[in-house]
Amino acid sequence: MKKILLFAIPALLLGCKDTSEKTNKVPTQEAIAQAYGFAHWDKVNELTFTFNVDRDTTHFERTFIWEPKTKKVTYMSGKDTIHFRQDSIKRVSLMADKTFTNDKYWLLAPFQLLWDEGVIFSEKENEIAPISGETLNVLTITYPELGGYTPGDAYDFYYGNDFMIKEWVFREKNSATPTLAYTWEDTKDFNGMKLCTMHKDSTGTKKIYFTNLSVK
Repeated sequence: MKKILLFAIPALLLGCKDTSEKTNKVPTQEAIAQAYGFAHWDKVNELTFTFNVDRDTTHFERTFIWEPKTKKVTYMSGKDTIHFRQDSIKRVSLMADKTFTNDKYWLLAPFQLLWDEGVIFSEKENEIAPISGETLNVLTITYPELGGYTPGDAYDFYYGNDFMIKEWVFREKNSATPTLAYTWEDTKDFNGMKLCTMHKDSTGTKKIYFTNLSVK
């Protein structure tokens, strides 16, 4: 964000309260990203992960190998393997890219807070989390009405004083009521980055989680 410099009169001369602490506050989205080790991301050459979904007795999974510096992605699901570049999406790779974008968001949402453009942030304090009932702070990110694969959607990140996410809510088209709500659990350290590997719904019967995680 561009900063505007103004001529300042010392607060003591005016008898006013010094607000420097407030004006220098790190934005919440940046604080969350940094809590998850965003500073280490520029060292990553390759990220491998398997996205898993368990619902009652059913299971499916798909695996990705991502080279963020070259924008190369390998998608593997069942007998299908698709190679594509994020900056050159073709018809054959469009669905693979949509799937990759979704699955990567579940894994790297704290970093997406800084990566995604044209979004709107809003905040609330001392809100009741939908699953645990804990009192937490909330950062909401709302996406533009146009562009992207899920235009107009919103996510509510429920986080603690350490800026680690405890739960999140997805609201399709910025609806007033939650579309989905999941926990954030089993956070593990990968070369300085903290990645959440398990998400559960309120019933515990649906799980979205990551295996085969590798960071190079």
